[in-house]
This record gives sequence, structure tokens and C-alpha cells, in this order.
Amino acid sequence: MGMHGTTIIGIHHKGQTVICGDGQVSLGDTILKGKAIKVRRIFNGQVIIGFAGATADAFSLLEKFEEKLNANKGNLRKSAIELAKDWRQDRILRRLEAMLIAGDKEGILLISGVGDVLEPDDNVVAIGSGGNYALAAARALLANTKLAAKDIATEAIKIAAGICVYTNDNYILEEL
Repeated sequence: MGMHGTTIIGIHHKGQTVICGDGQVSLGDTILKGKAIKVRRIFNGQVIIGFAGATADAFSLLEKFEEKLNANKGNLRKSAIELAKDWRQDRILRRLEAMLIAGDKEGILLISGVGDVLEPDDNVVAIGSGGNYALAAARALLANTKLAAKDIATEAIKIAAGICVYTNDNYILEEL
């Protein structure tokens, strides 16, 4: 799933939407920070997002996405599509190296710089260098337990942190 240096997982399960992300910031093979906040509430707390990739790029996208949410009265899907179109077409935005997971009470989306807005079939999506580990763990937990979405997300991050050297278990979780 592309981005190097973090793990973000989003789950929409049993009416709950959660996004959980680790806190590690790496530069090459050096850990610069262990408690970064890569998951946030936006649009008056009605939308949660998590980001992976270059930090400045991710914050630029976060600001643009919040502008789209404000312009579209909080419509997550429409805002995501408009952000993806701008991201793909704008000469400056096109160079940004980051990915976003965004969710509201209705579901979860992956937004990428190549113009993708994806709503996963199983309501689970992950990005970053540990994303595939967290995704596999979450899918297994969803299939074999009755855990709540937040418990599945935190367990998935912990499992990814045990495998991926660019992921730690100092996680931040936001839930709607």
C-alpha cells in the first residue's frame, strides 16, 4: 500500500468507525519521534482522518480536505472525490507524497494521490509500511472474534508494530 514509515488502519464495523495510527516518525532507519499524532478529528468532530507519507504533504492534504468538507457541508464521499480530482490535476498537489484514510458514521474511505477514492468491500483499509500487516490482522480478527471495531484496530496496530520496524505501538485512536 505504498507509503513508508507509518501504519494507519480504518475500520467501519457494527455502526462504529475508527481510525488508528501508530506514533513513529522515521528518517531512513532512524526513529525521530515515537508519539506523533497521525489521526485527527476534523469538521467539528464529525470526520476522522489518518495519514501516511511525508508530514508536510499530509498536513497540506488535511487542510485541503477540510476545505472540501466545509464546501460540501460534510459530505465525505463528495469531498473525497473533489480532493482526489484536485490532487490528480493540480501541478503542485500532484507532487504531494501522502495518503489519507477518512471516515464518518457512514463508512470509511481511502484517498490517494493517483485519483483513487476507494470504499473497501469489507470496511477495513490500511496504509503505510505496516499497513498490510495491520490489514491482515484486522481481517482475521473480524472473521474470528466479536470484538468492537476499536479493539480490532488497536490489536491490528500492535500486531503490525511487532512486525514492521517503521511502526510502533504508541497509537492514537479516534472513534465515531
